[in-house]
Amino acid sequence: MENIKEETRVAVISIIVENKESISALNNILHEYSCYVIGRMGLPYLQKGVNIICIAIDAPQDKINALSGKLGKLSGISAKAVYSKV
Repeated sequence: MENIKEETRVAVISIIVENKESISALNNILHEYSCYVIGRMGLPYLQKGVNIICIAIDAPQDKINALSGKLGKLSGISAKAVYSKV
């Protein structure tokens, strides 16, 4: 049988954390998808009391959508995915 590799896309998921109590759940979800993560950058913005996280990911589109959706369902967390054209 031929080995078929699933097509992936490169994307960035931008996350705004307004509720620090959701950070543990956020990290658990990110850990579930860690095999797809290229890199992660986090910036605390103390003046506004929020954290900004940017995740670069290379994964099948359904996995990216699922990750972004799970993150967006957390209390005080906003997440949005932006896809490359490749």
